[in-house]
This record gives sequence, structure tokens and C-alpha cells, in this order.
Amino acid sequence: MKTTLFLVLVTISQVIAVGAYSQNTRINLNMRNVTIKDVLVEIERKSEFFFMYDANYVNVNQKVDISAENLLITNILDDILKNKGISYSINNRQIALNSIGFIDQKVDNKTILGKVVDTSGVPLPGVSVVLKGTTIGTITDVNGNYSLSNIPENATLLFSFVGMKKLEIATINKTTINVTLVEEAIGIDEVVAIGYGSQRKIEITSAVASVNSDGFVKGSVKDAAQLIQGKVAGIIIGTPSGDPNARSQILLRGTATFATSTQPLILIDGIPGDLNTVQPEDIETIDVLKDGSAAAIYGTRGTNGVILIATKRASGSTIEPTIEFSSYISTQNYVRLPKMLTADEYRARLTQGVTFQDYGASTDWIKEISRNTPLSHNQNLTFRGGNTKTNYLASIAYRDQQGIFITSETKNFNGRFDINHRMFNDKLIVGINYINSKNNSGVPFENYFFRQATRYNPTAPVKNPDGSWFENSALSQNQNPVSWLKESYGDNKFQSSRISGSLSWLPVQNLNLKMLVSNSQNNYMNSLGHTKQHYSSTMDGKNGEAYKNFGQNVEQLLELTASYSKSFKGNTISALAGYSYQHSLTERGSMYNYDFPAGNYSYIDAIGNGDALSLGKATMGSGKYASNLIGFFGRVTYNYKEKYLLTANLRYEGASQFVGTKKPWGTFPSVSVGWRINEEDFMKSISFVDNLKLRAGYGVTGTAPDYSFLGVSQLDYGDRFFIDGKWTRGLSPSNNANPYIRWEEKRETNIGLDFGFLKGKLSGSIDYYNRRTDGLLYNYSVPSPPNLYPTTMANVGVMENKGLEVLLNYTPIKTKKFTWNTNATYSANRNKLISIDNDLYKATNPWFNAGTTPSPINIYSHRVEVGQEIGNFWGYKVFDIAADGTWIYEDKDGKQVPKVTEADKKVIGNGLPKFYLSWNNNLRYGNFDLNVSMRGAFGFQIINAQRMIYEVPGFTVYNQLSSATEKVFGKTALKNTVSPDYNSYYVENGDYLKIDNVTLGYNFSVSGSKHIKSARLYISTLNTLIITGYKGMDPEVNQLGLNPGYDSADKYPSARVYTIGLNITIK
Repeated sequence: MKTTLFLVLVTISQVIAVGAYSQNTRINLNMRNVTIKDVLVEIERKSEFFFMYDANYVNVNQKVDISAENLLITNILDDILKNKGISYSINNRQIALNSIGFIDQKVDNKTILGKVVDTSGVPLPGVSVVLKGTTIGTITDVNGNYSLSNIPENATLLFSFVGMKKLEIATINKTTINVTLVEEAIGIDEVVAIGYGSQRKIEITSAVASVNSDGFVKGSVKDAAQLIQGKVAGIIIGTPSGDPNARSQILLRGTATFATSTQPLILIDGIPGDLNTVQPEDIETIDVLKDGSAAAIYGTRGTNGVILIATKRASGSTIEPTIEFSSYISTQNYVRLPKMLTADEYRARLTQGVTFQDYGASTDWIKEISRNTPLSHNQNLTFRGGNTKTNYLASIAYRDQQGIFITSETKNFNGRFDINHRMFNDKLIVGINYINSKNNSGVPFENYFFRQATRYNPTAPVKNPDGSWFENSALSQNQNPVSWLKESYGDNKFQSSRISGSLSWLPVQNLNLKMLVSNSQNNYMNSLGHTKQHYSSTMDGKNGEAYKNFGQNVEQLLELTASYSKSFKGNTISALAGYSYQHSLTERGSMYNYDFPAGNYSYIDAIGNGDALSLGKATMGSGKYASNLIGFFGRVTYNYKEKYLLTANLRYEGASQFVGTKKPWGTFPSVSVGWRINEEDFMKSISFVDNLKLRAGYGVTGTAPDYSFLGVSQLDYGDRFFIDGKWTRGLSPSNNANPYIRWEEKRETNIGLDFGFLKGKLSGSIDYYNRRTDGLLYNYSVPSPPNLYPTTMANVGVMENKGLEVLLNYTPIKTKKFTWNTNATYSANRNKLISIDNDLYKATNPWFNAGTTPSPINIYSHRVEVGQEIGNFWGYKVFDIAADGTWIYEDKDGKQVPKVTEADKKVIGNGLPKFYLSWNNNLRYGNFDLNVSMRGAFGFQIINAQRMIYEVPGFTVYNQLSSATEKVFGKTALKNTVSPDYNSYYVENGDYLKIDNVTLGYNFSVSGSKHIKSARLYISTLNTLIITGYKGMDPEVNQLGLNPGYDSADKYPSARVYTIGLNITIK
């Protein structure tokens, strides 16, 4: 097997220093009154280190105590060998022990010479060559050569090297031994984060995916979610909007609820958080708990899966002070725009007998609302350092992003500080972390003005001759998009701060007690003002108007955990018990006023000056909401010789949403097992199998509604009544009490297979899952009276998800100069509604409608129906076009008819892809690296709302797509008298493949620099190329909720981003 240049460079450094593994690997130990040998055995079990010593000269039976959490091997050995008369030397994973003052025996026998290479013939420097059973040994030089003297005739040499399989060779009748080492499977000992802890990858029995910083998407990204876009099978991360303030859409294994958000739980260093509050540059790893057996320990919060984000933290050992700096600058343009008629093309319609108004100008309205060259830049600076007791990390980041629209921008500042301190012989570790994030964006994006830019008459001028804005008030929903933007002002301000503290205490051997406490506070202030010249002001007769929305959310968290582990005779068992308390308090307020006195000051800063307030026409509102979540949880893991694996979780949880109900508490269990088949004796002879593990798991999670106190009747303010000469506000019921309401429960079964072949060249996983959500919350119509309210929320519905996920990692080429790593994912999901009623609650129909179509059509676009998949489009099916340019429909009986009724509607498409693919390639040649990411979605349709409106020839009050006069089905154009309609003609194949991210980097050689540790320059493109037959702007449209696949006419177009950046580490 060919080795990489990177591997060689690492091993050269090992010739003169401690290897990378020993520098980075940290170990937890808590042992009392044990022998040194016991400690060495435990280290070997928990790591890849192995010890060599001669028991005749090294006394390893001396008693010691050791308490270590997250310490380097050097710290541990210094502790246990202090004053014990034993010295040590480390060569990466190999550790040799000697008695102080002892000189190795030299037997006057023979000298062995040789050379060590990899399977491609490349010399391997730094290979350990040791006489087995002794401390006699050496390492190969830069050319892979070695020499050992005084070797007995009947001896054995042990060759070991990082990333390679160990090799033993007898010396009998040999004086020259040349060796070829082959790679071993790596990665299975990688540590992966799970709920409230971590496990080695070989011990994982659930569907868990892990991506570290080396595997993140390169180049500029909008938020943390994009770092793993296309990297994890089963998690769909979409970016359907080009708005710099828009967040990524995240969907894991389909929709599992109607009642609340489908977004996974996001934990940042164990604390619930938001993707916008963490800088992508600050993230170390992202782990995804995909199935119920993994997520059940988070109870009601884990239904949609869990994303565990670990940021770069202060380390627990001596650290050379370093400074990491990263910066990039980028620009962008539209990926694709609708091809609307130009002014000349619009005028040409006159010759076709179409009536419209020609105002004499030629205006490209989309160009008028767009920046020519939007620029964005980002800077991130990280400081870290410390010693064996105290470590720190501090980072600051600033991001300034301009959107393509002229008032679209966002400015973000992030700062964080992390410090850890060890005391009482490292038995107590104290950590404090503080994060502050501020975001200020420009005028809030209103979908409405892009609609105007596409539909506004291209012969109209931007301004009248007198300098006033041109407006055509005769047409409804027809406003000058430039004046709409430039006569609007305001901003969205968001500030988030979080302070957290942690304690870790090791009172006795193998017992670890931890406490985590945090306080998070989010404040927002959204302001929007329209001047007196704004269309909405002039049309409504208002002298300017202003809106303000503001609020605060405070989240407090307390978690206490105790963990214990024990190993004996091939058995390893660990247990975790914990308590969690989460309190949330939200306060909000809003104000609206208009009719301001003369002046050009900002109305939003003096919102009380509007005359509407004194006239009693201004509006304001406020609200306050609180919720509590309490949980008790536990986990037990067991493995026998790392061959047979078991994990069991249990969470018992109560939520304030269920106050007044019969079941305010829920129980969420899970169990999963694993079998490492490759560890069986019958597999030992199959050399190409490195890893083969079968997994199976079952878990229950829950979902609580967004509303509280559904178990009791509540009152809300209603209409005003004129009583006794004054207006009095009335109170009315806002819900029916349902004391039997409870959690939605999602039960999920997962069967998986992890595999690795060909010495780590090929690896991956396959997972099949079946999720069933029982007790879906749904609002049912009930008679009123006797009920106080016409609907009641109850647990009745059933939904099902089934899916298949495949991950493949492959290294086709690995030589001294060139390396190519590639991975691909496949994800398929089927989401079906099973039921929405029972004996007590009966739905009016076995279906309900969702979504909407654009004005002037304004009808439902989707139908959710029992026995059918989620995402179905519901409309009229077009069979053909008649010779006179009118539609020929297919009715409910399959007959061809010129007219249809509501009863003739049917399923005309589905907006959820049948499967997703991704393909990521990382190539390195010398100092250059190239990363190419591709992803696609297949087997779905899209409702093209723009075509539905702007492709109707007779609908000339607005501008049209250039395709409006094209022949339908290649036969004839639509008749001018045909009105806009929602039918299957405007439903298109949505399949697409995106070459999403392409990044080319150059890593500068810094071996001659005293202070520069690394430096990399890169260029990248995002949204590089889209391969699709879809006629709209971008086939990557909304796929969340109950109306996926709808491409609205009101949207922020996707952008193609070009970036150049620099990363430097200074020591």
C-alpha cells in the first residue's frame, strides 16, 4: 500500500521529537493502590500505546495512585514513575521502560542491517526497530535504513510505525533484513461524541456520524451547518435562499411531527444553541446522533435527531502559545435569474394584439435593485496557550457580508474565552466559558420587492421627470421595487451571550462527577420604517410609518452527571446517571405607528411621535412565556473483549407544557447492540477485512407542543363592546382543556453495518431505519357548544418514515506526492401519514390541505392524506392543449375534458426527493490541495410559481417570462383569454446535481521559519455549477414542513460565491 508524503513528513519529525500521537492523545485514569503494571495495562487498553521493558530489571510491581483526566501520556508517566527508579522513552506509540542506572545487556553476537519501505517502495524514516522482549532498539533514518548490533542468533525483531501494521521477523541465519510495512485500518479507535460523553468508534452501537475539521467543507460557508453539507448520509442541509441573513435548512431522516419544528436539537459544547451564535472557524468537530437509540437520552428534544458541536477549547496539557489567523474576501453573483421580457420585447407584443401601457423607458428592474459587485470579508483570530495546570483559548471574529440586493447586508461580531484549571493533583478540573455574538443586518428582506422587480413594466422609468418615484397606482400589487427599497430603512439587531461553568471531580478510582451550568441570553430588536414617499404610505394616505419588534429569551441549564467504568477479565462496563433542569423565559413586544410630522429623521427612533398614537390607531403588543424541562437519565454500556457490545439508555422527563394533564412525565428508553464480526476467530484468516461490525438499535423519543397549558382551559382577549358609555374588552376561551394530551412518541428501529477493507483503503456504513410517530398532535373540529372552543388539540395521528443510508470512503491513490481521498453518500426516505383519527376524535376528512399558490390564484397547493406520502401536490392534471389554445384536463375518471371541478383534483407530483446523493473529493499533490464537493436530489417535482403567473400570455398587466408565447407541448400557444391556473403543466422535474464547492489551496513550506507553524492560501467557489432540467432559478427549494417543493415567486435568488482566503498559524 502506498504511503503519503504527509505520513513521511510526520515520521521525520518523530526522529527528533515525540510523535504526533503522543503529543495529541489524552487519557483518563482514576486508580488507587494499584501496581505500575496495572496502570500500564489500563493505558494500553484505553489507547494505542504499548510498553516494552524487561521485568528482570524494571520493577513494575510498585504501588501507585493516579488520577488523570484528559492528560498526555508524558504527564501520566511523570506522575507514576516519580521516585520509582524507572525512566522512559517514547517513540510515538511505543514506550520503553528502563531501570535508572541500568545498562542494557550487550551480547557479542551479530549485527543486523536493513531498510524499511512502504508498499510503493518509499523509504520510511522513524520506524521503530526493537529486539523483542528487551529495550534494545533503534529507529530508521531519513532513508529508511537501520542497524542493530549485538543481536542474538535466535532472536526476533519488532518493526512498528504509525499507521502501519506491526511486523515481527526472526533473525536466525540473517544479517540483512529488509522490510515492507503495510497500512492498517485506522479510524476505528477515533473518539466520537455521544449524549453526555464519548465513546470509541469501535464501541458505537447506534447510527452516529462524526466529521472533524479536516473533513469540513472548505472555503466560505454561511453557517456551521454548511460545514457538513453532503458529508453525512441522512441529514439534508439546504440553502434555498441567497439572503445573507438566511439560515440553512436542516432535515434529518424526514418529517416526524406536525406540532413543532423539524430541526434537530443543536448542542454547542453540551448547551442548547443556535447555528448563528457559533463561528464556523471555532468548530473542532460535529457529531450527529441520527437514530432513536442514540438520541433517546435527550428525550423530547431528540425526536428530530441531535447535532453535537464541539468548539476548539483550552487543552489540558502544556501548550506552546499559538496564534491562528484566518481571513477571506468574497464576491457573488446570481446563479440564475428568470428570463423576463425586455422593454423592446414587451413593446413587440403590440404587434400581437396585446394591450398594455408603454411608458417610453427601458428598465431592467432586477439590475436596478442589485449591487454590481457585492463584497464580503471575514477575519478570525484565535489565541491559545497554557501549562499543565491552566490553559486558555480566546478568539474574536468579524464578518461583513453584502447581499446582492442593494440594502441586503449583515455584520457579525463574535468573541469567546475559554479557560480550564486543574487543582488538587488534577482531581478537580474547573472550566469557564464565555461567548458573545452581535449581529446587525440591513433592511429586513421582504419577499415582496423581488416579485415587483420581476413583474414591473419594463417600459416604466425608475423616476418621473420631476425626480419623484414612478408609481402605477392603478394596478393592484404593483409597486416600484427601487422606491420600495430606497424609501425603506431599519435593521435587525441580535445579540447573544452565554456564560457557562463546569466542574469535574474524581473522588475515587473510576468515578467521575461532573456539573455543567449555563446562562444564555438572546436579545433582538427588529425595526422597519417606510418614508412618506414609500408606496405603502402614499397609497394608504399615511405620512410615513414605522414598526418595531423586540424581545429577549433567557435559557438556564443545570446538568449533573456521575459516570463509572470498570474492566475485568475482558469485560468492560460503564454507567452514567444524570439530572437535567432547563428553564426558558421569553418576553416580547411590538409597536406600530404612522402619520409622522414633517422631517427626515428616522421614524423608528422616535416611533411615539406618530399622530396615529394620539388618535388611538397605533398598535402595540407584548407577551411573556416561560417553560421548564426536567429530566433524569442514565446509560449503561458493556463490551466483552471489544467483540460483543451493548448500550442502554433511559430518560424520564417532565415538561411544563403538560401542566394540568394526566401524564406530564414521559419515559424514553433505548437499547442497541453490536457485534464486531472481524474479531471472531473464523475471520482472522481473511486478511482484507479490517472492520466488520453489525449494529441494531431501538429507541423512543418524544415531542412536546409549542403551546403550554393545553390541559386546562385558557382565556384570551376578544372583541371590544360598548357598555355603559365606554368601550370594554371582552374575554373568550382560546382552547378546550384536554387533560389526556401527552407527548408525541417516535419509536425507531435501526439496523446498521460498519465495514473497512483493504487496509483502510475502503470503509463505510449502511443503515436501514423504520420510524413510527404515534400520538401526533392535531387540532380536531368539535361541536361548540357543548365545547367552549370549536377545536381541540389531541394525540391521535400516526406517521411513518422508512429509509436507507449508505456512506462510502475510498482512497484510490496514495503515493509520496499524490493522494486522492473520496467519499460518497446515498440517502432515501419515504414519509407516509398512517392515521389522523380514532374512536374518540374523528377528522372531518381523511386529509387536510397545506401550502398555497400565488395571487391571483390563491388556492392550496398540497394535500396531506392518510395512506399517502407527505409532500403530494394537489391540483388539476393537464392532458393536452386544444387547437384553440385552451387546456384539456384529465378528470377524476381519467377522461379528457375542457373543464374541471374541485372533485377532479388529484396528486400531480411530490416535492420530497426519493433519494439524495453526494460525492466529495480531496486531492493533494505536493503543496497543493483541491477539494470538490457535489450533491444532488432526485425523484421529485417542483411547483414553478413564476411560470404559473408570468407564462400566461393574456396576463399582461405585469411583465412576462420570455417563454410566455412558446408553444405548449410544441403545438400551440395558450390563448390570451386563459387565466392563470394551478395545474400539472407548471409542475416540473426537480432532479439536480450541484458541483457545490470547489476549493484550491496552496500550503506554504514553513520548515525554515522560526515562528510560522503553517500557512495556506486558497481560492474557492460556492454554488459552482447546477446540472438540471428545471426551468426556474434554482431547483434547491424548500423541503421542510408539509408543503415541500414549492418554488415561490417571492424569493431571494441563490448566489454563486467567489472567495480568496488565507490561514496562518504562528507559534
